Amino acid sequence: MNIYDYKVPSSGEDFSTLFENRNTKIVRIVSSDILEEIEYCQEEDEFVILLEGSAVLEIEGSKITLNRGDTLLIPAKTRHKVLSTQKGTLWIAIHAENGKLKTENGIIGDF
Repeated sequence: MNIYDYKVPSSGEDFSTLFENRNTKIVRIVSSDILEEIEYCQEEDEFVILLEGSAVLEIEGSKITLNRGDTLLIPAKTRHKVLSTQKGTLWIAIHAENGKLKTENGIIGDF
């Protein structure tokens, strides 16, 4: 699979699982510019990498803007939602058991 071989959905987001084992799931997300506002509160940590485009998220009531190349760690059980995205926004999301993601020195471990 080529990470850049995708079609932009006309609305919503398209989720493709790239890798999954008992502790970790890596997902490619392609976003349109028409989104349904969904609040997430996941049991696992989520580390997102925005590869293309831009997005505005709300995390625990605060707005955060992500642009191409930005990364963000969303700890388990943190309420968050995607408020808006540029059409064609491309993300990688890494989901791991609570406490298994570490971002010190750029290391993401315990896979």
